[in-house]
Amino acid sequence: MNIAVIFAGGVGRRMHTKDLPKQFLEVYGKPVIIHTLEKFENHSEIDAIVIACVKDWIPHMNSLLAKYHITKVKSVVMGGATGQESIYNGLMAAKAIAYEKAVVLIHDGVRPFITEKLISDNIASVKKHGSAITTTKVTETILVVNEDALIEEVPERSNSRLAKAPQSFYLDDIMAAHEKARAENRNDFIDSCTLMQHYGAKLHLVDGPIENIKVTTPQDIFTMRSVFEANEILKMQEQIG
Repeated sequence: MNIAVIFAGGVGRRMHTKDLPKQFLEVYGKPVIIHTLEKFENHSEIDAIVIACVKDWIPHMNSLLAKYHITKVKSVVMGGATGQESIYNGLMAAKAIAYEKAVVLIHDGVRPFITEKLISDNIASVKKHGSAITTTKVTETILVVNEDALIEEVPERSNSRLAKAPQSFYLDDIMAAHEKARAENRNDFIDSCTLMQHYGAKLHLVDGPIENIKVTTPQDIFTMRSVFEANEILKMQEQIG
């Protein structure tokens, strides 16, 4: 069983929108989170979707699911105070519906440019290696700096990656790591990759498209529109032939 765990628990402070969380902003005709959900909804290997959502916006989320005919969503649960808590709540919802050993693909609700191939590659990697951390290759120089903003290290670009999403695991494995963190009162892991590495997991990388951005700032909205427009132009060129 393959379950997408989508966390949409943020309120978008960096987006500077007072009234509407960033995942519900409409871009190119649909809310950002609907663009994301449709990728999983339309993928033949995805059996179910669960969503961890901002508590006060759960009714709105449910209304969007009905409006856009997202039928694979089996549960919308309350998000947590942190991303880690939101993911845990989503994993618990996944555990409640898993009828066999399950692969979970943990994904940001505001990361809409995943592809069918990337989802398939994540599932295949978990079945072969036990994990899949979506990355992209670094195209610019990375600097490691200290508290005084002085350069301490310049890592080799060929050995550097940007961690993105989905981040995928067997449900039992990621749940075990979360339970360890909760037992230690650790609630500061920035993502599932960091959490799993901390508890000794060997993580396998899956390269994804560079346009697989996380929509976090107003500038990202412009980038998102540009990607949609570029994709439309490519489709028209392919049709012309």
